[in-house]
Amino acid sequence: MTAGFSDFFYSSPDGLKLHARIYGERNHAGLPVVCLPGLTRNARDFHELALYLSNEARPQRKVVSFDYRGRGQSAYDSNVANYTVGVEANDILAGLDQLEIKQAAFIGTSRGGLIIHVLGMLRPTILKAIVLNDVGPALEISGLAHIKSYLEKAPRPQNLAEAVEAQKAAHGQDFPALTDADWQRMVAAIYREEDGKLVPDFDAKLVETLAAVDLSKPLPTLWPQFEALGKVPTLVVRGANSRLLSKETLQEMARRHPKLQTVTAAGQGHAPFLESGELPGMIASFINAAEKQQSQEESVHQRS
Repeated sequence: MTAGFSDFFYSSPDGLKLHARIYGERNHAGLPVVCLPGLTRNARDFHELALYLSNEARPQRKVVSFDYRGRGQSAYDSNVANYTVGVEANDILAGLDQLEIKQAAFIGTSRGGLIIHVLGMLRPTILKAIVLNDVGPALEISGLAHIKSYLEKAPRPQNLAEAVEAQKAAHGQDFPALTDADWQRMVAAIYREEDGKLVPDFDAKLVETLAAVDLSKPLPTLWPQFEALGKVPTLVVRGANSRLLSKETLQEMARRHPKLQTVTAAGQGHAPFLESGELPGMIASFINAAEKQQSQEESVHQRS
């Protein structure tokens, strides 16, 4: 156990060594929580939130935060074609099977939210509560273009101070609410030290997966997959300055999903820091309410 978590390594369906962090490994009260990061991000993004859910919130929950293949401590894939939402969804299921987790609350940031949509098709019974962090079934081209442009021209800072300034230069306009400590946590989650230098903690080939995206055409949507999640209590966190998830999409999501709740993170863009402000408490309360609702529905079903 290190800094509140233990490392869990497992094999993907095609034999890659993958990694996840487990917080509150001995916590057995309530649903476990599964955290899924963004495109090039990793398990460290959820560190503060996972500590809160596993130590401070009541009940204290087990939290599993995943590194996808090619990110963090998971092995890189020699075949870039395997860096897809579908492959990664099956990787997550493999990890949960090995952990013997059959039901959980899922928190997905950006790409993690897309993976949740796929999990709803592959194994809908595993989803008991969903938190979508600045992502939905329809994404804005301008937001994806911003991500693509940044990754293709990502700076190569020499030290943490330069890394913080680079992140502020790229994203500061969308995140006026962040403190210096927030920026420093962000940088610590993005980079790793290698031979005395800072390098992005993901396979550089991931950027190639965006090359095939035609930004001159509307992006594919996942509305049928989203509607299939209609019976699962869902909370959507949207950054007030988000370029990826529009207000109009959020309104349409609420219209199509009877159990949808929404919250806007002021002064934040894509994607909000879930450990900031009142968000940790709101997420914990949402999961508690979803679990209580599930228990009541199961009780009614058993009596009928």
